[in-house]
Amino acid sequence: MKNFYQTIILGAGAAGMMCAAYAGKGVLVFDHAKKPGEKIRISGGGRCNFTNLLTNPSNFISQNPHFMKSALRGFTQQDFIKLIENHAIAYHEKTLGQLFCDESSQNIISLLLKEMGKNQAELSLQTCLIDITKRDQLFQLTLEKEGKRHTIQCQNFVIASGGKSIPKMGATGLGYQLAQQFGHKIIETRPGLVPLTFDNNFLTLTKTLSGVSLQADIRFEKMTFREGLLFTHRGLSGPAILQISSYWQEGKPIYLSLLQNKILLKDLKEARRNTGKRSLKNHFSDQLPKNLVSALLQHHNLTGNLGDQPDKALDKIAKLFTNWSLHPVGTEGYRTAEVTLGGVDTKDLYSKTMMSRKVENLYFIGEVVDVTGWLGGYNFQWAWSSGVAAGKNINQ
Repeated sequence: MKNFYQTIILGAGAAGMMCAAYAGKGVLVFDHAKKPGEKIRISGGGRCNFTNLLTNPSNFISQNPHFMKSALRGFTQQDFIKLIENHAIAYHEKTLGQLFCDESSQNIISLLLKEMGKNQAELSLQTCLIDITKRDQLFQLTLEKEGKRHTIQCQNFVIASGGKSIPKMGATGLGYQLAQQFGHKIIETRPGLVPLTFDNNFLTLTKTLSGVSLQADIRFEKMTFREGLLFTHRGLSGPAILQISSYWQEGKPIYLSLLQNKILLKDLKEARRNTGKRSLKNHFSDQLPKNLVSALLQHHNLTGNLGDQPDKALDKIAKLFTNWSLHPVGTEGYRTAEVTLGGVDTKDLYSKTMMSRKVENLYFIGEVVDVTGWLGGYNFQWAWSSGVAAGKNINQ
């Protein structure tokens, strides 16, 4: 480890390594983890959903919905795809524009290490930050590795330390602490892309449904997602729930449409006339898992055949299957959250370069910033785009 580097990057994750690949010579990337890119490694079931063909600013959540536009334009999903293809990494589209490696997420980590190597960037793992200050235009850091402390200086310091999600992978709030140390405001953080939990009343209904999955529309206020829904022993999960969790606000309901038919009441009345002797259970089991139908009807005291149901009962049934109101009591928290919402306030960052408006040559990139993508490769694209934005500015 040298005494001086042009650029030091905290965090050997997606954003940090991408930045190092574009930041020119004299770069050190350090991380307290044993291996680089640990979140990359576990992502996408081990195949890394590395970007999304549909990426645009509307797929992101931030106090400033315009902030991410410059970085996303500066390095697009197509730019990363070209990089993937240059490294001969085979990939495929799974669904909804999501791109995955054919083989392993290790392909992405290897790509980043190779790109870093082109600039002879150094990588120091199992290295902890003890202290940092800025004096005379230089940052002075005290790092600890293998029980030894090193004092080093740099011109540029990049914080790519991620958020609080999945602490078992080593996630901490260090990036937020450093931001505050340098005078930055933090937008309140909370878990995002996370399963929702429910009270005993709901769990009594779903205790026999753990593992049941289906496609459903999940709505919270003006946001609706149609993706997979999964019942768990603690509540609800699956892509649709993870998506809506980033918008859900405590104390407010979400709405599930298990059937897309918006004129279900009319159809039920017609079915009552034509197939009145058919049971409610059999009628809905043609379209939904039988155990889900049984549990729902039983929980809401709905029994008998279609012909036995008065208009009021049919209206209740239609609402249950197309606009089921549910009240989550919370989330599973950072333990299982894929991302952290909130973070470093974008008001104090330059959107084209990711540099601080308060401290010259201090940069924030990736998840530590108040920019959070949807499920489906969007957060990786933000890591690539914000990392490149900072790296290119440093390399000018």
